[in-house]
Amino acid sequence: MNQDEHYMRLAIEEAKKAEKEGEVPIGAVITHHGEVVATGYNQRETSQLASSHAEFIAIERANQQLGSWRLEDCTLYVTLEPCPMCAGAILQARVPKVVYGAKDPKAGCAGTLMNLLEDDRFNHLAEVIPGVLEEECGFMLTDFFRKLRQKKKKK
Repeated sequence: MNQDEHYMRLAIEEAKKAEKEGEVPIGAVITHHGEVVATGYNQRETSQLASSHAEFIAIERANQQLGSWRLEDCTLYVTLEPCPMCAGAILQARVPKVVYGAKDPKAGCAGTLMNLLEDDRFNHLAEVIPGVLEEECGFMLTDFFRKLRQKKKKK
């Protein structure tokens, strides 16, 4: 298992925490010089805050842990391709590298619908590594939504 797969597995563990709370299973991990400095998982339903995405939470925790809003020597691992809000936060935090699992055909802004992270019109860019453990990350999401639909049908 390579380094990206190792940290993506940790992000998957974060996503499982979200699922246990009835949240969409998305998890994130931020490393700094190869060490985990922050984690996060989706908490929108629990918090009722639109910004409670896994990446956003992990970025805020990494800012606190490192004592800086700049995450210039960090890598963000996330189970689902970042949305426009999270892509913006990634750029604003100066995260230089983003590794994600599953593509997001509805809101993906790291290559699927558009690529905000590698758009050279911005003054900062992030290298994007897509598709790490893509099947496993994607299955968690499709399985979650399948179960949710079944639950709604029973009602």
